[in-house]
Amino acid sequence: MGLSTVRELLPKAAGSVYKLVRIASSGLWRSVNGAKLVPADANAKLTTIALDEIRAGKVVEESMEEEYRPKRRG
Repeated sequence: MGLSTVRELLPKAAGSVYKLVRIASSGLWRSVNGAKLVPADANAKLTTIALDEIRAGKVVEESMEEEYRPKRRG
């Protein structure tokens, strides 16, 4: 697809660079395991593929609230 800019991708991560990196890393690991959600050139770098997936809307932000909510003790 081409190079994605941070300005173009930030709205997909609610304006947070941290969330953008987190979303991209989940896509990166998926690509490492061979799953690609967008057509990609055979020579494309995995980070480029992950960012293209975000731009195409194939990878979206997941709520981190549950993951980091403190566990209640008995």
